[in-house]
Amino acid sequence: MSRKTDALLKNILSAKDFNEVLSANSEAFVEKSISEYLQDLCRKRGMIPEQVIKKSQIDRTYGHQIFNGTRLPSRDKLLMLSFGFELSLDETQELLKTAGKSILYPKVKRDAAIIYGISHKMNIMDVQYLLTSVHLPLLGEA
Repeated sequence: MSRKTDALLKNILSAKDFNEVLSANSEAFVEKSISEYLQDLCRKRGMIPEQVIKKSQIDRTYGHQIFNGTRLPSRDKLLMLSFGFELSLDETQELLKTAGKSILYPKVKRDAAIIYGISHKMNIMDVQYLLTSVHLPLLGEA
């Protein structure tokens, strides 16, 4: 956990009134929907959803539904989008946390392979090949 997250947790644990926690830490809580977060990522990276969806190897219609907020993506779809955006490991973990999904955990073989792919700047097809080569479920099939 980051220092900010640790401090927030201490505040929550020691608080007598949760409303005080909310008002004193309002900026610390995630307020964006995942579609808003993805749109922000597009703006920051100078990309459009179509580019990200194509690079992610996600079905075009399904991808646009994720971006416009009519579909909530699974953890695997978020990981695929991470490759489409070419996110770093820290950025990928933040994406997963924002969506309320579990972060990549290095003691899980499949997660370790995905971490390897991210850290070695692999594209989605290379990561899928890596997963196949070590007999692990492909992204989008777990």
